[in-house]
Amino acid sequence: MRELGKASSSGGRNKEEKVIGAAERYLKKAGLLAKKIREEMPGFPINDNQDMSLVLVLEHFAALMEKHIDLVERRILKGEKIPHEEKLFSVFETYTEWIKKGKMRPSVELGKKLAITTDQHGLIVDYRIMEGEQDRDIVVEVADRLLNLYSIASWSFDKGFWSKMNKELLKLEIPQVIIPKLGRRNKAEEAEELSTPFKRLKDRHSAIESNINELDNRGLDRCPERGYHHFRRYIGLGVSAYNLKKIGRQILKKQHEELMKPREKIRVAA
Repeated sequence: MRELGKASSSGGRNKEEKVIGAAERYLKKAGLLAKKIREEMPGFPINDNQDMSLVLVLEHFAALMEKHIDLVERRILKGEKIPHEEKLFSVFETYTEWIKKGKMRPSVELGKKLAITTDQHGLIVDYRIMEGEQDRDIVVEVADRLLNLYSIASWSFDKGFWSKMNKELLKLEIPQVIIPKLGRRNKAEEAEELSTPFKRLKDRHSAIESNINELDNRGLDRCPERGYHHFRRYIGLGVSAYNLKKIGRQILKKQHEELMKPREKIRVAA
């Protein structure tokens, strides 16, 4: 594996031949290991629950190894372009996705996208773990959920949420919809985005970046749990901790203001 990785990342003459040769040697050893596991697994003793769990774990990783053998063979030896949905980015957390944010650093980011919606007080009123979706794909569903709970005067989004249909549908229910257009704008769109109300609400939207940064500081930059079920629970707990922290900070602020008020002098007659 190290030899193949080094051949793929380095340059020099005959690079393609070196990569193919390293891949062939890698696949030969991996194939022998896969064959040995298939042949030996039926004879493994299963005397208690621990034995059973070990066999199940081995079966799981053996299947993943077979999948990767197939992917390496198709990609490097046969020159196929592997469809994105067939790729697997982690054998430990198989739900991991390739996140593309369009930024220079980090150039490669793996994980799971989380969409959050905050109110004017910075509290998270909705969150959604995205399943291979783009930002624009979730707007209508999130709007349906929140409009059943709240009366929304204005709603601002990042550019990634823009689509003509999304904006038209939101305008049916929300007085002010702030979605900067992704791409070239016509004169009417240019005038709208240069208007004072649009710019004012768009500037307020920048607060979401500090909210995201605060979520990272609450532990959501990295999930220590194993398995998708625990990952989902960890996200929910992180969002709850974020909201409780915000509410607690406001309560402490009000208590401090009360303590700092000048005390009223009382006349007492005896």
